[in-house]
Amino acid sequence: MMTDFNLYGALRAAFPSDLNAVAIETIGADGGQCVTWQELDQASARMANLLQSLDLPAASRIAVQVDKSVEALVLYLATLRAGHVYLPLNTAYQSAEMTYFIENAEPAVVVCTPSSFGWLSKIAFRAGTHSVFTLGDDRSGSLLERAAHHSTEHVPVPRSADDLAAIVYTSGTTGRSKGAMLTHGNLLSNALVLKDYWGWRTPEQGGDVLIHALPIFHVHGLFVAIHGALINGSPMLWLNKFDPRTVIEHLPRATVFMGVPTLYTRMLADAALTREQCSRMRLFISGSAPLLTDTFKEWQQRTGHTILERYGMSETIMLTSNPCMPDERHRGTDGLPLAERRGGTVGFALPGVGVRVVNDRGVTVAAGEVGDIQVSGPNVFKGYWRMPEKTAEEFTADGWFRTGDVGRMDELGYVTIVGRSKDLIISGGYNVYPAEIEGFINDMPGVAESAVVGVPHPDFGEVGVAVLIARPGKMVDPSAVLATLKTTLANFKIPKHCVVVTELPRNAMGKVQKNLLRDQYRSLFAPAAPTQG
Repeated sequence: MMTDFNLYGALRAAFPSDLNAVAIETIGADGGQCVTWQELDQASARMANLLQSLDLPAASRIAVQVDKSVEALVLYLATLRAGHVYLPLNTAYQSAEMTYFIENAEPAVVVCTPSSFGWLSKIAFRAGTHSVFTLGDDRSGSLLERAAHHSTEHVPVPRSADDLAAIVYTSGTTGRSKGAMLTHGNLLSNALVLKDYWGWRTPEQGGDVLIHALPIFHVHGLFVAIHGALINGSPMLWLNKFDPRTVIEHLPRATVFMGVPTLYTRMLADAALTREQCSRMRLFISGSAPLLTDTFKEWQQRTGHTILERYGMSETIMLTSNPCMPDERHRGTDGLPLAERRGGTVGFALPGVGVRVVNDRGVTVAAGEVGDIQVSGPNVFKGYWRMPEKTAEEFTADGWFRTGDVGRMDELGYVTIVGRSKDLIISGGYNVYPAEIEGFINDMPGVAESAVVGVPHPDFGEVGVAVLIARPGKMVDPSAVLATLKTTLANFKIPKHCVVVTELPRNAMGKVQKNLLRDQYRSLFAPAAPTQG
């Protein structure tokens, strides 16, 4: 029976017997670096020893805003080893956002890029941060310089299943970011379930090779992709930044790829994507945003592979997945286990995960009926950092988590997401919360009120459109609004279109009817219809 749940220990136990084999090979413009399993273990030991040498309180937060690199992954593993709590932050966040995260999380250590050290260290030290280190994607910075003086031997700090491993910041419709507290048990349980459900192959079965082209500051790239490879002892082909041609070029060397819908549409736009290039691939996985049915079908036709779509959240990691292999729990009319990956659905609840669809009264609805999605299981987070009231609000009396998503489950068990009750926009795989954007717009001179809604976009899946009302007698320039936002917020949050109107549609209670705005601007980015000759 496992008594120590330190996630690093479980990952380390899965390393192959030949520690001199390559664990990570970087490809792309800065390619050519090969890191062995032994080097991965030793490098993370050095960093873990560095963290422990700082004499920080147990389970201190380690906030990280750096560009993707193998060394950034090593820092994550080191944080787990040292028994601290990893806090990944999007590199696009600007000063206003970073101030909030650091003041809220009170990290003992902040690691940032060399270029942001000047302004970010001031924020960190003002908030009481013990140490600020730098880490560049070219292996530069004070973190590696300091770690080099430490031992390559390190015994992971014992952790219980309920101890925190990471805090991932998400937001709600109020616009205030919430830190989802994920435990070692949460992350390990999900990694082990996905290892089996997605059929990761042992070396005796031919093994697997993952192309990792996602960012590592969110759940998909860090906890799903990386854990998937490491818990199976599978090597990774590593891209610091996604490039469609580079990924396509290396598909013959890989077996597994994980991406957001935007990555798939960009690869489909490249003529180099062929069945031949994909002939060795075993599995293509998509998540973080809805996959358009057209993309699903086109990928099938072009590659001969059916994308496996799944569903998860920052608070829960993965919840559902289309089947990779026949699922014994779900059988068709012929009595055989279902193995079909259905476009437009996110598949079945994962083994050990509870998913139910309920009405406004909390009563489970009939198969095929739409309702609110609630979930339970060992993967569901511990709660929101320093927000006990919000945590209590998001859980039912019998302990199920309210996802805020709306969907249905058919009689076979396939789950379909039909909307988001929390008004979330998912653009290019990134979560965008309208209330946050609206808050900034409403503070601009001359603006009376604004509403930000998500509309379909052929590349990003969804993008924001800002609709605003000017104050009486004032003029507001839409392009100036967007330009101001670009100096304040991460680029992925910036609406792609802004328009000034005389009034916003409202219901009898005075609430803005965003559904009407979505309908009004739905076709804004639709491809132009071909002209008749």
